[in-house]
Amino acid sequence: MAVTYTAAAPVRTVPRVIAGRWKNQWPLLPLVAAVLLPAVPVAAQGSGAWPGVPPADIASGLAVLLCVGRLLFLRQRPLTAAAALVLGLPALGFAVATVTAGDPAGALPGLVRYLQVFVLVPAAVFLLVKDAHGFRVVSGALVLLALVQGITGVHQYVTGTGASYMGEEIRAVGTFGPSDIMGMATVVAYGLLAAAAHALRTPEGSPRWLRPCAALTAVALTVPLVLSFSRGVWIATAVAVVAVLVLTGRQQAIRSLAVLCAASVVLVGGLGIGSGMISERLGSVTQVTRNPDRSVSDRYAMWSAAAGMWRERPATGVGLKGFPAHRDGHASIGLSSGSDTEGAGQAFRRQALLSPHNMYLLVLGEQGLIGLTAVLGSWAAILAGSVRRLVRARSRGHAAVDCGLVAVGLMTWQTVNFLYADIGGPTTVLSGIILGLAAWWALAEPEEVSAA
Repeated sequence: MAVTYTAAAPVRTVPRVIAGRWKNQWPLLPLVAAVLLPAVPVAAQGSGAWPGVPPADIASGLAVLLCVGRLLFLRQRPLTAAAALVLGLPALGFAVATVTAGDPAGALPGLVRYLQVFVLVPAAVFLLVKDAHGFRVVSGALVLLALVQGITGVHQYVTGTGASYMGEEIRAVGTFGPSDIMGMATVVAYGLLAAAAHALRTPEGSPRWLRPCAALTAVALTVPLVLSFSRGVWIATAVAVVAVLVLTGRQQAIRSLAVLCAASVVLVGGLGIGSGMISERLGSVTQVTRNPDRSVSDRYAMWSAAAGMWRERPATGVGLKGFPAHRDGHASIGLSSGSDTEGAGQAFRRQALLSPHNMYLLVLGEQGLIGLTAVLGSWAAILAGSVRRLVRARSRGHAAVDCGLVAVGLMTWQTVNFLYADIGGPTTVLSGIILGLAAWWALAEPEEVSAA
């Protein structure tokens, strides 16, 4: 009696699966580099391939070129119609503001910068992120950057080597220095939100230690965030955390919020980490209208100046990069000549006030109603689409809910933080990456998002 044997199906071991995933994710390397390179100290950021170009911007440019090459030569993954419309809409306002500017040649650098941050980099992220695993790689890089900057910031506070704050060099600014006072707080907030999202909805098949590590990371990052003394970042982070918790479900939201509050009280209050100054800084949030400090008064004056530019040219604004040239003609006499920066390895410096520190008013003043409508329409579509897909994914037990929580949290944070800040500095390119991640979750094809 003859015995026949059938070949057993090849067994794909876990290492082989992981290796296969990483082999397909190599196009993400420029994006990961663009996320991590802002950690390069400010003093060293003139040492890129071209003088004066930050390494993170070079990496983002490589990501854009990679997408162009794949589209032209390999015919791979063009943007969907919805993504092309939403991501390309701001370019309309940028172009109109440049053409109608009093000095179109002077507005060209602004056009290039705005296209890079708000159109090209988000589109590159959308095209290079293939699935939920790729999304997690980029968001994991945000967490790594936050940890590096957070540890540096806490060390600055403990050793008294940070930026000057109330006469003491204790303000945590990471490697960004006092000239970019919100840089560390921004990247720490990004990492905190990404870690919190992965703790709330750990990806399927992940090791058991991932959830407690993600939760511990999110709680630990509250310390450097607090020590940044950045009120606007505190508010944006609180709003984004609440939004993420609400979207995870009521019971889990209550438990998670209780744990986060208790841990924060222990780390900040119980250990006495800057408790006096933190309380005073928190109290100043409620006094910005009754008894504002100098920084708030200057901000109000610059907001008024941006509104004055818009009233002068309501449709198209004064042109990209036009705020500094038109500021004095619209600002009140109470506006100071600049802000004082010192510490963290830098000598005393008077820093000029070149923007209103409100992205929406900056766009309104420089690009008018046409530009603001285009930008807000794009961002609103991304945020609404992200929330909509997250709600659907959670109701269906989707495997990539963690990606949705990250996308909604980061996009919520960005839209709120732009009420108190605008683009500028080494972290500018990260704004484009955040928009790209949120756009991928909101607008990518369903089969791509479901590939967890």
